[in-house]
Amino acid sequence: MHKNRIGAFLFSFPSFFLTMALGIYPVIWALRYMFYDYQGYGTPKFIGLDNFARVARDTEFWQSVVNTFVYAGGKLIITLPLSLILAVILNRKLRGRHAFRAIFFLPTIFSASVMSIVFYIVFNSYNGIINQYLLKLNIVSGPIDWLGAAYAMLTIVIIAVWGAIGNYMLLFIAGLQSIPEDVYEAASLDGVNPAQRLWYITIPMLGPVLQMIIMLAITTSLKGYESIMVLTEGGPFGKTEVMYLYLYKLFFPLTTTGTSVQNIGYGSAVGFTTAIIVGLVTWLYFWLSKKLNNVY
Repeated sequence: MHKNRIGAFLFSFPSFFLTMALGIYPVIWALRYMFYDYQGYGTPKFIGLDNFARVARDTEFWQSVVNTFVYAGGKLIITLPLSLILAVILNRKLRGRHAFRAIFFLPTIFSASVMSIVFYIVFNSYNGIINQYLLKLNIVSGPIDWLGAAYAMLTIVIIAVWGAIGNYMLLFIAGLQSIPEDVYEAASLDGVNPAQRLWYITIPMLGPVLQMIIMLAITTSLKGYESIMVLTEGGPFGKTEVMYLYLYKLFFPLTTTGTSVQNIGYGSAVGFTTAIIVGLVTWLYFWLSKKLNNVY
């Protein structure tokens, strides 16, 4: 019994150590500066709640909160239905379905930075592939600035959908394979059409899986910023600035723009506020999703 405890401790210690060193300690280190004026050098100066008062007045931060919900909402509204439809289609016994699953899943394994650079070339307003095809088909009379103020958020949402759809598709397929075929056979005998079968049978019986997928999609969307940082750096004019990108700039200023100054004290207060916002959204979803637990 004693040897088993030692063995369990040795197996769990690396995970525990990495969690403490790379997860818990950095959070505690950052949070202690919430009440200080600290730019990363010199002696921190205690200023009480001034950082939080600044957060309340920071219109740029609150605009990034609005942008985050626009980005996350657009991504979720498009990604989840498409992922479910693809999962329903590719869950059937179709020739080549495994190859199609791999193709749709492939974007999820690409680096966000590499993917964003490729799409920067694709959506380039001067010689991008998208504009070239639109001009050849006479759909537009001139090139569209896809990363300009008018279309930047739409472009970023499209890229986010492309990168996420395959991951959620596989999760939906795993859920679909847990539904007994007898249910569908009985529905077919009753004359249920495919649309009714999807709405009245598949979606309700996917309740627990759907709850997990939506939770994963919400948290991932609220925290996403990597592709935005590569494509627009939050511009133009803050149109694509999201919470985590704004927070990132406070800790690691983007030198290409020259507009951000490292401020660890204020960044810690912004990080704490951001965590509260994401936590409230998560709690609200759990409260609303209790109905999904009663499908059975």
